[in-house]
Amino acid sequence: MQFKHVTLEFDGAVAILKLDHQEVMNAVSVDMLGGLSDALDAIEEKKDEVRCVVLTGAGRAFCTGANLQGRNNQSKKTKAGLTLETGFHPFLRRIRNLHCPIVTAVNGPAAGAGMSFALLGDMILCARSSYFLQAFRRIGLVPDCGSTWLLPRLIGKARSVELSLMGERLPAEKALEWGLVNRVYDDGVLMEEAMKLARDLASGPTVALSLIRKLYWDSPENSFEEQLNLEFQCQLRAGDTQDFREGVGAFLEKRPAKFNGK
Repeated sequence: MQFKHVTLEFDGAVAILKLDHQEVMNAVSVDMLGGLSDALDAIEEKKDEVRCVVLTGAGRAFCTGANLQGRNNQSKKTKAGLTLETGFHPFLRRIRNLHCPIVTAVNGPAAGAGMSFALLGDMILCARSSYFLQAFRRIGLVPDCGSTWLLPRLIGKARSVELSLMGERLPAEKALEWGLVNRVYDDGVLMEEAMKLARDLASGPTVALSLIRKLYWDSPENSFEEQLNLEFQCQLRAGDTQDFREGVGAFLEKRPAKFNGK
């Protein structure tokens, strides 16, 4: 399926969402944000079938941030950042609240907003040649798209501030060493490994995996007592599923579980 600067494919229970504006290395425009919204609509229409999403980039880049073409010709009254609340933020919120796990396959540069998009993955896989870049200071802007919330929680304040103030590239191998990403693969096998992982997640207990996402997203905002209560509520929901009963039965019978996502 083709949307504006976005491609969506379905491989069984896995949806492959690809940023696809290769002429600008998949930089994000208002048009692309519209395409992403339409693609998420299509995924949600197949909510009962899609059990994992892979987010990646077409060509040699994952996403190089916001598309700045034509910005220097805009009226001086046009304020930078206005598209955050109207375009970027709705997409970020929808990704956070998606019903299934997300695997990001970072196949090249992930800069600015593209870095935030990459870090939204539940599992973040990188090509060995890829890198991350907080590029905002190089154009006189501040980090956005949730990066100042995500980065300190992933790698601590010191490293987060350094990335943003210095605007230096963070290679995939160093990102792995810092605990920012999960795995690094040779470029030629990245998508193969991403799909292998996505299919594994897609064959898992859908409700439980969705609730695991929720628990970890909500955890930074909660006190210990609040998190205990949330775990309790989520466990009640997970324990009321067919997949829980199948999982216990498979464990007792010493066989692989066959989850149906219900």
